[in-house]
Amino acid sequence: MSLGVVILVHTALHRAEQVIRHWSAAGCPVVIHVDRNVDRATYDRFVESVADLPDVQFSKRHRCEWGTWGIVAASQTASEQLLRNFPDVRHAYLASGSCMPLRPVQELKDYLADRPRTDFIESATTADVPWTVGGLEFERFTLRFPFSFRKQRFLFDRYVEFQRRFKLHRKLPEGIVPHMGSQWWCLTRQTLSAILEDPDRPIYDRYFRRVWIPDESYFQTLVRLYSQNVESRSLTLSKFDYQGKPHIFYDDHLQLLRRSDCFVARKIWPNADLLYDTFLKSANPMKGSEPNPGKIDRIFSKAVERRTRGRAGLFMQSRLPRDGHENGFTSAPYSVFEGFAELFEDFEPWLARVTKTRVHGHLFSPERVEFEGRQKTFAGALCDNPKLRDHNARMFLTNLIWNTRGERQCFQFGPTDSQFISWDIAKDPNAQISVITGAWSIPLFLSNRNFSEIRAAAAELQRIESEHLDALRSYWSKARIRIWTLAEFVDSPMEALQTVFDEMGAKNVRTITEAPKMVDLTGFAQFLQNLKNQGMHPYLMGDFPSDPTPRQPRRPQRKPYLVR
Repeated sequence: MSLGVVILVHTALHRAEQVIRHWSAAGCPVVIHVDRNVDRATYDRFVESVADLPDVQFSKRHRCEWGTWGIVAASQTASEQLLRNFPDVRHAYLASGSCMPLRPVQELKDYLADRPRTDFIESATTADVPWTVGGLEFERFTLRFPFSFRKQRFLFDRYVEFQRRFKLHRKLPEGIVPHMGSQWWCLTRQTLSAILEDPDRPIYDRYFRRVWIPDESYFQTLVRLYSQNVESRSLTLSKFDYQGKPHIFYDDHLQLLRRSDCFVARKIWPNADLLYDTFLKSANPMKGSEPNPGKIDRIFSKAVERRTRGRAGLFMQSRLPRDGHENGFTSAPYSVFEGFAELFEDFEPWLARVTKTRVHGHLFSPERVEFEGRQKTFAGALCDNPKLRDHNARMFLTNLIWNTRGERQCFQFGPTDSQFISWDIAKDPNAQISVITGAWSIPLFLSNRNFSEIRAAAAELQRIESEHLDALRSYWSKARIRIWTLAEFVDSPMEALQTVFDEMGAKNVRTITEAPKMVDLTGFAQFLQNLKNQGMHPYLMGDFPSDPTPRQPRRPQRKPYLVR
């Protein structure tokens, strides 16, 4: 006999009975502590159900509530009884009624026999513990916590505030350094008996009785005083979520638990029939491998991240009203072109043909949503109604990108469009924005409107684009942005287009061999000068070159001839 087990039972007594019989059948003496909150009749039936097992005993009962001293007291009482009544026990294993062995118990016995003086208990100082949740790290050892965190939360919070305000700090017992870790341990008889028989135990018990969650610090701290060899890890597989609550294992986790190679796992769902049948009733093959919970850490990390952050561009109901808590409001990269459709004729079909992407018009046009091919509806039942789009322009773009995953979307944008989305695309890391500033003036130049109307429209559009550029150049901007003035772009359009396509990562586009047709800008410089003459300063176009002065046609010279 080398291994004894202490089991703390709270609920699901029928499952606890199965686990107890499994330990007992492997030759392990078991001391059971049943929570005092369990009524007497239920407790009596449970005692009677395992009365046929000779090496199973019950300890004095304590009332156990989360985060209180009762759990430590229950562990102490049951451990003392185990050491006293079973002198052949070399290692004591603390488990709960929801813990279940994953490998044959004989493997665990052999593993501990090879390490007769090793204590397995997670024990780290508060400075090295990253998993504390709730804001109480070292304060859990310097303040008093006489009230239940769950049942007396108001009194708990008020008393903490009172102690902080008046700086009522406790003094730690001499010689101890607070440590923390999982409450599920496996200690040698020498270490456990030294803790329980220490003459200073009343001092330690009195101190830890008012520590917050003492079951995660009592044995973890005192083991450092007596153990000769501590391995700071638990042999029990237990995983916790971002709120500090334990993950519950269901039937779906069968293969995951097998891959962990751990000896024991908690917390098993009471109705997980497949898990109980597989690990307790079936004959599991001997592995002999080292427990390696790291094999499944990656899966749990992904699960926690998915639960807390969600998927990029997909909003959960609980996360939708909380601005800034989404994991990116778009799910894939997309491109925004500003001023290109105004400078080039038939730019959209040319861009779609060259880049093999989905190219839309002005999605945020005030008249209608200009989907590719001017469809009335698009992927995900998005319609071209501008009122529905502007009701939540951000979600419109989110849905558009999400519904077309795997396909890059491109669309036109400018100062004539609804500006609800201006800041959103500027702050979106998925956005690639290419801007030709002042290109909005080209449709005005080509229009047949009164010049007074053109001047007023130009002033308003320039103001809108200037505010949009402020957003693109702001500290919060995270998009990939390229900005040219109209004059700069016209000076070398092929080079600028090549830069845009290189950043897009467009497939099969290495060097542009075909250029879109640029609109005729003859007289455009004089148009800008006329705006200046009317008192409007068009500065966003850049230093646009003036049209050359037309020369007088030269008369053809007559053919020289000889006069006699």
